[in-house]
Amino acid sequence: MSFGQASLAGWPDVRYASKTQYQDLHTNLTIQAKTIVGPLDRVKILFQASNPQFAKYTGSWFGVVTAMRDINRESGMRGLFRGHSATLLRIFPYASIKFLAYEQIRSILIPSASYETPLRRLISGASAGVTSVFITYPLEVIRVRLAFETKHESSSSLSGICRQIYHEQPTRVTNSAAFTPLGTAVPAIPTPRTGIINFYRGFSSTLAGMLPYAGMSFLTHDTAGDWLRAPALAPYTTTANPKNPSAPPILRYWAELIAGGFAGLVSQTASYPLEVIRRRMQVGGAVGDGHRLRMAETAQTVWRERGWRGFFVGLGIGYFKVVPMAAVSFYVYERGKVFLGV
Repeated sequence: MSFGQASLAGWPDVRYASKTQYQDLHTNLTIQAKTIVGPLDRVKILFQASNPQFAKYTGSWFGVVTAMRDINRESGMRGLFRGHSATLLRIFPYASIKFLAYEQIRSILIPSASYETPLRRLISGASAGVTSVFITYPLEVIRVRLAFETKHESSSSLSGICRQIYHEQPTRVTNSAAFTPLGTAVPAIPTPRTGIINFYRGFSSTLAGMLPYAGMSFLTHDTAGDWLRAPALAPYTTTANPKNPSAPPILRYWAELIAGGFAGLVSQTASYPLEVIRRRMQVGGAVGDGHRLRMAETAQTVWRERGWRGFFVGLGIGYFKVVPMAAVSFYVYERGKVFLGV
């Protein structure tokens, strides 16, 4: 059954759906998917951020199961979904801004088919990703910090973690006079950087990761779509546009899901090392003395602790989460454009 013929329980016939109803459908599906993988997502964050209590479980799916068992034993089912509230708050604005920005930027960089190049597709996707992540990044930091906390007795609420992040002050030792004439160390003094800037900790690695993630995601999806529309495959992979039979054919539902899933696989692999670095930077205020490591320093720390494998900790969980979600997101996105005549 095609997307245009199916009706989801509680939803109007998508052939006559409005733009708002399509956004609601996409948001509803994303919320359900995020909720299903919520426990895995929390374990992935603990692995990526090298939480001392769970670092020993990294490297195998058995370790993932063991970590989930320990969280459930310590904090119950609520512990498996810690940070999920911030995830749900972020879903709608992130996806909406990303796809809207992509269409607007793409229309400027690619006004006609003659301008269609892989580089322009890459730039359009990366720019859309940067736009959406800049606006929603504070919610990402809040989510990670909530998920990183493992001590039940000191767990923070959503408002509590916001206050904590806002008032955090990193410490440093002055370079000009590290020691007094008597040989005693000068006490570390707080730097004045507090406030909203704390909610953008790790944003530099996020910007660096947007090119391979959002850029490769849209580029791979569009390129895979071109492959599936090749003359040799078109009779099997495409079908007539139900809204406009004279328009170019569209991909069948399974072909569209393959293109979206493949885009998720490629983009996740390409950007994952930077995602690990970002996670470590985001929890910087919650571990040690609060010293804020730069992107290069964080990468050196990860390499020193685990070598190249440290940059791919939790990648299997990432595939399990991202590939089906990317497939569904691109499917709803493309079908929405068809039925809305966009």
